[in-house]
Amino acid sequence: FLFLVLYLVMIYSDYTGYPFPTAPPVDPFAKIRVDDCGKTKGCFRYGKPGCNAETCDYFLSYRRIGADVEFELSADTDGWVAVGFSSDKKMGGDDVMACVHDDNGRVRIQHFYNVGQWAKEIQRNPARDEEGVFENNRVTCRFKRPVYVPREETIVDLHLSWYYLFAWGPAIQGSITRHDIDSPPVSERVVSIYKYEDIFMPSAAYQTFSSPFCLLLIVALTFYLLMGTP
Repeated sequence: FLFLVLYLVMIYSDYTGYPFPTAPPVDPFAKIRVDDCGKTKGCFRYGKPGCNAETCDYFLSYRRIGADVEFELSADTDGWVAVGFSSDKKMGGDDVMACVHDDNGRVRIQHFYNVGQWAKEIQRNPARDEEGVFENNRVTCRFKRPVYVPREETIVDLHLSWYYLFAWGPAIQGSITRHDIDSPPVSERVVSIYKYEDIFMPSAAYQTFSSPFCLLLIVALTFYLLMGTP
Protein backbone atom coordinates (compact mmCIF):
# COMPACT_ATOMS: atom_id res chain seq x y z
CA PHE A 1 0.00 0.00 0.00
CA LEU A 2 2.83 2.44 0.87
CA PHE A 3 4.43 1.74 -2.49
CA LEU A 4 1.17 2.54 -4.26
CA VAL A 5 0.83 5.87 -2.39
CA LEU A 6 4.40 6.89 -3.32
CA TYR A 7 3.76 5.93 -6.93
CA LEU A 8 0.59 8.04 -7.06
CA VAL A 9 2.41 11.00 -5.50
CA MET A 10 5.09 10.77 -8.18
CA ILE A 11 2.54 10.61 -10.98
CA TYR A 12 0.55 13.47 -9.47
CA SER A 13 3.62 15.66 -9.07
CA ASP A 14 4.36 15.42 -12.78
CA TYR A 15 1.10 17.25 -13.53
CA THR A 16 0.89 19.71 -10.66
CA GLY A 17 4.37 21.23 -10.70
CA TYR A 18 5.46 19.57 -7.45
CA PRO A 19 8.87 21.08 -6.62
CA PHE A 20 11.82 18.92 -7.58
CA PRO A 21 15.49 19.70 -6.97
CA THR A 22 16.83 22.18 -9.53
CA ALA A 23 20.30 22.86 -10.88
CA PRO A 24 22.38 25.21 -8.72
CA PRO A 25 22.47 28.83 -9.91
CA VAL A 26 25.36 30.05 -12.02
CA ASP A 27 28.06 31.73 -9.96
CA PRO A 28 27.83 35.54 -10.14
CA PHE A 29 30.62 37.49 -11.81
CA ALA A 30 33.54 37.70 -9.38
CA LYS A 31 34.59 41.30 -8.87
CA ILE A 32 37.98 42.36 -10.18
CA ARG A 33 40.59 42.54 -7.42
CA VAL A 34 42.81 45.60 -7.65
CA ASP A 35 44.93 44.83 -4.60
CA ASP A 36 46.66 42.18 -6.75
CA CYS A 37 47.80 44.81 -9.26
CA GLY A 38 51.57 44.94 -9.60
CA LYS A 39 51.91 41.71 -7.62
CA THR A 40 50.19 38.75 -9.24
CA LYS A 41 48.88 40.60 -12.29
CA GLY A 42 49.57 43.69 -14.34
CA CYS A 43 47.07 46.56 -14.42
CA PHE A 44 46.34 49.74 -16.34
CA ARG A 45 44.02 52.37 -14.87
CA TYR A 46 42.78 55.39 -16.76
CA GLY A 47 40.70 58.05 -15.04
CA LYS A 48 40.67 59.74 -11.67
CA PRO A 49 43.70 59.25 -9.40
CA GLY A 50 43.11 56.37 -7.01
CA CYS A 51 40.34 54.81 -9.12
CA ASN A 52 39.71 51.07 -9.21
CA ALA A 53 38.08 48.57 -11.57
CA GLU A 54 34.63 49.93 -10.71
CA THR A 55 35.40 53.66 -10.85
CA CYS A 56 38.11 54.14 -13.51
CA ASP A 57 37.04 55.38 -16.92
CA TYR A 58 38.91 52.33 -18.21
CA PHE A 59 40.58 49.41 -16.45
CA LEU A 60 42.57 46.42 -17.72
CA SER A 61 44.45 43.63 -15.98
CA TYR A 62 46.44 40.68 -17.30
CA ARG A 63 48.08 37.64 -15.74
CA ARG A 64 49.55 34.37 -16.95
CA ILE A 65 47.71 31.16 -16.09
CA GLY A 66 49.55 28.17 -17.51
CA ALA A 67 49.55 28.42 -21.30
CA ASP A 68 46.98 31.24 -21.23
CA VAL A 69 46.77 34.92 -20.37
CA GLU A 70 43.71 36.02 -18.44
CA PHE A 71 42.43 39.51 -19.19
CA GLU A 72 39.95 41.58 -17.19
CA LEU A 73 38.44 44.69 -18.74
CA SER A 74 36.01 47.29 -17.43
CA ALA A 75 34.88 50.70 -18.66
CA ASP A 76 32.32 53.38 -17.91
CA THR A 77 30.07 52.63 -20.90
CA ASP A 78 26.91 50.80 -21.85
CA GLY A 79 28.40 49.59 -25.15
CA TRP A 80 31.82 47.99 -25.44
CA VAL A 81 35.32 47.92 -23.96
CA ALA A 82 38.40 46.64 -25.78
CA VAL A 83 42.15 46.16 -25.77
CA GLY A 84 44.29 46.15 -28.89
CA PHE A 85 47.76 44.68 -29.38
CA SER A 86 49.83 46.82 -31.71
CA SER A 87 53.40 47.06 -33.02
CA ASP A 88 53.16 50.84 -32.73
CA LYS A 89 51.00 53.40 -30.94
CA LYS A 90 48.67 53.94 -33.87
CA MET A 91 45.40 52.30 -34.86
CA GLY A 92 45.74 50.02 -37.87
CA GLY A 93 46.83 46.41 -38.27
CA ASP A 94 45.98 45.57 -34.66
CA ASP A 95 44.67 42.42 -32.97
CA VAL A 96 41.70 43.52 -30.84
CA MET A 97 39.65 41.78 -28.15
CA ALA A 98 36.36 43.49 -27.29
CA CYS A 99 33.62 42.85 -24.75
CA VAL A 100 30.32 43.95 -26.27
CA HIS A 101 27.04 44.56 -24.46
CA ASP A 102 24.17 43.49 -26.74
CA ASP A 103 20.47 44.33 -26.74
CA ASN A 104 19.65 41.16 -24.76
CA GLY A 105 21.73 42.34 -21.82
CA ARG A 106 24.54 39.88 -22.44
CA VAL A 107 28.24 40.72 -22.70
CA ARG A 108 29.95 38.82 -25.52
CA ILE A 109 33.69 38.61 -26.18
CA GLN A 110 34.51 39.26 -29.83
CA HIS A 111 37.69 39.30 -31.89
CA PHE A 112 38.47 42.15 -34.30
CA TYR A 113 41.28 43.28 -36.58
CA ASN A 114 41.82 46.97 -37.19
CA VAL A 115 41.86 47.76 -40.88
CA GLY A 116 42.87 51.39 -41.04
CA GLN A 117 40.46 53.28 -38.79
CA TRP A 118 37.73 50.68 -38.59
CA ALA A 119 37.44 47.31 -36.87
CA LYS A 120 36.61 44.16 -38.81
CA GLU A 121 35.22 41.24 -36.84
CA ILE A 122 37.22 38.02 -37.24
CA GLN A 123 35.34 34.75 -36.92
CA ARG A 124 38.33 32.94 -35.45
CA ASN A 125 38.11 33.95 -31.81
CA PRO A 126 40.96 32.89 -29.49
CA ALA A 127 39.00 33.74 -26.31
CA ARG A 128 37.85 31.04 -23.91
CA ASP A 129 36.44 30.83 -20.38
CA GLU A 130 34.46 33.95 -21.23
CA GLU A 131 32.30 35.82 -18.74
CA GLY A 132 30.92 39.32 -18.63
CA VAL A 133 28.38 41.54 -16.95
CA PHE A 134 26.71 44.90 -17.42
CA GLU A 135 26.06 46.63 -14.10
CA ASN A 136 25.96 50.24 -12.89
CA ASN A 137 26.37 51.46 -16.47
CA ARG A 138 29.66 49.57 -16.81
CA VAL A 139 30.73 46.79 -19.12
CA THR A 140 33.03 44.35 -17.32
CA CYS A 141 34.42 41.07 -18.62
CA ARG A 142 37.01 38.36 -18.09
CA PHE A 143 38.45 35.87 -20.58
CA LYS A 144 41.56 33.88 -21.44
CA ARG A 145 43.46 33.48 -24.67
CA PRO A 146 46.56 31.40 -25.48
CA VAL A 147 50.01 32.87 -25.10
CA TYR A 148 51.23 31.11 -28.25
CA VAL A 149 49.17 30.84 -31.44
CA PRO A 150 49.95 29.62 -34.95
CA ARG A 151 51.35 32.41 -37.09
CA GLU A 152 48.46 34.46 -38.41
CA GLU A 153 48.13 38.13 -39.26
CA THR A 154 45.05 38.80 -37.13
CA ILE A 155 46.19 37.04 -33.93
CA VAL A 156 49.45 38.03 -32.25
CA ASP A 157 51.69 35.93 -30.04
CA LEU A 158 51.42 37.34 -26.54
CA HIS A 159 54.84 36.08 -25.49
CA LEU A 160 56.13 39.00 -27.54
CA SER A 161 55.79 42.55 -26.27
CA TRP A 162 53.20 44.89 -27.79
CA TYR A 163 51.82 48.35 -27.27
CA TYR A 164 48.37 48.10 -25.68
CA LEU A 165 45.60 50.26 -27.13
CA PHE A 166 42.71 51.00 -24.77
CA ALA A 167 39.28 51.92 -26.10
CA TRP A 168 35.59 51.91 -25.20
CA GLY A 169 32.40 53.35 -26.62
CA PRO A 170 28.71 52.87 -27.47
CA ALA A 171 27.16 49.96 -29.32
CA ILE A 172 24.09 49.83 -31.56
CA GLN A 173 22.18 46.55 -31.56
CA GLY A 174 25.27 44.74 -30.30
CA SER A 175 27.60 46.28 -32.91
CA ILE A 176 30.46 48.52 -31.81
CA THR A 177 30.62 52.13 -32.98
CA ARG A 178 33.30 54.82 -32.74
CA HIS A 179 35.16 55.02 -29.42
CA ASP A 180 34.15 57.64 -26.85
CA ILE A 181 37.22 59.88 -27.08
CA ASP A 182 39.15 61.08 -30.13
CA SER A 183 42.53 59.93 -28.83
CA PRO A 184 42.12 56.80 -26.69
CA PRO A 185 44.95 56.08 -24.24
CA VAL A 186 47.89 53.91 -25.26
CA SER A 187 50.55 52.25 -23.12
CA GLU A 188 53.65 54.43 -22.92
CA ARG A 189 55.89 51.50 -23.83
CA VAL A 190 55.50 47.93 -25.03
CA VAL A 191 53.95 45.57 -22.49
CA SER A 192 55.36 42.19 -21.51
CA ILE A 193 53.00 39.61 -20.01
CA TYR A 194 55.97 38.42 -17.95
CA LYS A 195 56.22 41.70 -16.06
CA TYR A 196 53.47 42.83 -13.68
CA GLU A 197 53.10 46.57 -13.14
CA ASP A 198 50.33 48.79 -11.81
CA ILE A 199 50.21 51.77 -14.17
CA PHE A 200 47.94 54.78 -13.73
CA MET A 201 47.15 57.18 -16.57
CA PRO A 202 45.19 60.32 -15.67
CA SER A 203 42.24 61.11 -17.90
CA ALA A 204 42.06 64.45 -19.72
CA ALA A 205 40.17 66.04 -16.82
CA TYR A 206 43.14 65.41 -14.50
CA GLN A 207 46.09 65.76 -16.86
CA THR A 208 45.87 69.57 -16.80
CA PHE A 209 46.69 69.77 -13.12
CA SER A 210 49.05 66.85 -12.92
CA SER A 211 51.74 67.81 -15.46
CA PRO A 212 54.96 69.41 -14.05
CA PHE A 213 54.64 72.37 -16.41
CA CYS A 214 51.15 73.23 -15.20
CA LEU A 215 52.16 72.86 -11.57
CA LEU A 216 55.07 75.23 -12.16
CA LEU A 217 52.74 77.67 -13.90
CA ILE A 218 50.30 77.59 -10.98
CA VAL A 219 53.14 78.26 -8.51
CA ALA A 220 54.40 81.15 -10.66
CA LEU A 221 50.94 82.72 -10.93
CA THR A 222 50.37 82.35 -7.21
CA PHE A 223 53.70 84.04 -6.44
CA TYR A 224 52.92 86.84 -8.89
CA LEU A 225 49.51 87.50 -7.30
CA LEU A 226 50.93 87.46 -3.77
CA MET A 227 53.76 89.83 -4.61
CA GLY A 228 51.58 92.16 -6.64
CA THR A 229 52.53 94.14 -9.69
CA PRO A 230 55.28 96.83 -9.43
